Amino acid sequence: MSEAMVPDLPITILLSTFNGGKFLREQLDSFIRQSYQNWTLFWRDDGSTDDTAAIMRDFTAEIGANRCVESPSSGPHLGATPSFLRLLAETKSADAIAFADQDDVWLPDKLSNAAASIGAASIGGAGGKLNNPVLYCARQFLVDERLGSPKLSVQHLNLPGFPASLTQNIVIGNTVVMNQAAAGLVAAMGTPDGTVHDWWSYIVVSACGGAVVYDPRPSILYRLHKNNLIGSARLPRRAVAALRRGPKIFMTMMRRHADALAAQAGQLTPEARAELAMIRAGLNGGLLPRLRALRCKRFRRRMFLENLLFGYWFLTG
Repeated sequence: MSEAMVPDLPITILLSTFNGGKFLREQLDSFIRQSYQNWTLFWRDDGSTDDTAAIMRDFTAEIGANRCVESPSSGPHLGATPSFLRLLAETKSADAIAFADQDDVWLPDKLSNAAASIGAASIGGAGGKLNNPVLYCARQFLVDERLGSPKLSVQHLNLPGFPASLTQNIVIGNTVVMNQAAAGLVAAMGTPDGTVHDWWSYIVVSACGGAVVYDPRPSILYRLHKNNLIGSARLPRRAVAALRRGPKIFMTMMRRHADALAAQAGQLTPEARAELAMIRAGLNGGLLPRLRALRCKRFRRRMFLENLLFGYWFLTG
């Protein structure tokens, strides 16, 4: 499907704010500069004590209450992932949703590239609806606090999907755009304790047979500063941090993700159900079930050395 043929897909931007007054206005201005203007901003403040809410309400007055809508759940502090998933549940009937962080800056063609990619990966249904679940994500420019010193994030071509998604998150949340079918799946699947919304979305969509589309074109300026929720997106630094944390957190999260999928197994593809059953048998069994689980195709991480470490952690529990 060419870009000219893509339906004018309404996109709801989901923004969770928390004490983000320092950088928030630059992000809001980048929404206005989008070449694709069929968007609405739906936001929730997660208990800010600075001028964040005032900035958002000034922005609402500027662009209109029909384009900038505050969530009825705004106010109580939930934490970033629960706040984003609350927004997702409240907008699951939207034609498409885009996650947005408060301290980034979107490049002008972010939404137009996403809409074109989603259209190309979707199957047209009755009334022009896009029935196939599609999750779009893209590269980033990693920048400093002043938006300088840009470096491209790691490129991930040929995304492996499920069950590799259980071993590693390679979907960057602040670039994610999902169509209604994908967002509805994620909203209906429950939320494992300790998960992050982008990783869980990637797991769910890939396990349920949806398309995960990776765009090698950068879509945002990802500002790295001391208050980042996740921190540096550079692989060496994150790899060292993972080694220091050790296997316990990693394996606990894998079990929680696997158990949450199993609770909604009817949504999964037959192949994913069979692979999940083998992996859960390994997680809950001894050496032989674990060896069998590691034979599942795509049940591995991207890089050779990190996959060796993953295999060791999985075998030893």
